[in-house]
Amino acid sequence: MSKIFLLEDDLSLINGLSFAFKKQGFDTCIARTLVEAYELWADGKYDLLVLDVSLPDGSGFEFCKKVRLASKVPIIFLTASDEETSIIMGLDIGGDDYITKPFKLGVLISRINALLRRANSFQVIDTELQSNGMKVLLLQGQVFKNGALIDLTAAEYKLLCLFMRNPNMILTKAQILDKLWDCDGNYIDSSTLTVYMRRLRMKIEDNPSEPQMLLTVRGMGYKWNVIG
Repeated sequence: MSKIFLLEDDLSLINGLSFAFKKQGFDTCIARTLVEAYELWADGKYDLLVLDVSLPDGSGFEFCKKVRLASKVPIIFLTASDEETSIIMGLDIGGDDYITKPFKLGVLISRINALLRRANSFQVIDTELQSNGMKVLLLQGQVFKNGALIDLTAAEYKLLCLFMRNPNMILTKAQILDKLWDCDGNYIDSSTLTVYMRRLRMKIEDNPSEPQMLLTVRGMGYKWNVIG
């Protein structure tokens, strides 16, 4: 079953699309604001994104830019604007298709199916993560800093991968703890997470006391800061 991520603030349209997607056998995850979208994106994996452009707290274009830092997932924009400049912008920042409101559900479903078929035909499993001079070889479970192999514990490795898969996105402690659990499946609390963060910074930051990559966002959580 394909999992569709829908970012849309119009409740009536949400209800119509949810019904249509369910009828097609799609599992749908819904966000109505950018804040909700960032939280849901950090927590799940999706086969295709349907993004409204105009949102109460920003633009679907903003969300697309964040997603494209870490993922090649197919993206369709929904918007009331059919201006050429807007369409070009959406495609240039990484959108795969663009449909203007009002639209026929059948047309949208056809375009979704076309993108899913294309994505499945050319699907490549990610084998590495790379940014800020850090490279993670996922098949080998190895981590390199500026070409030099570094030794991480299993928990530190999992934590680094989580951040590098979500670049420039704030992850709350609750989100991190939910994903982190240790190798034996034991519960990890906030204090233990702080220790892991400190140890990971000691191994990957040039100056751990003034981190540039793994940042603390006061009162919110942590984020992987992509430099340059």
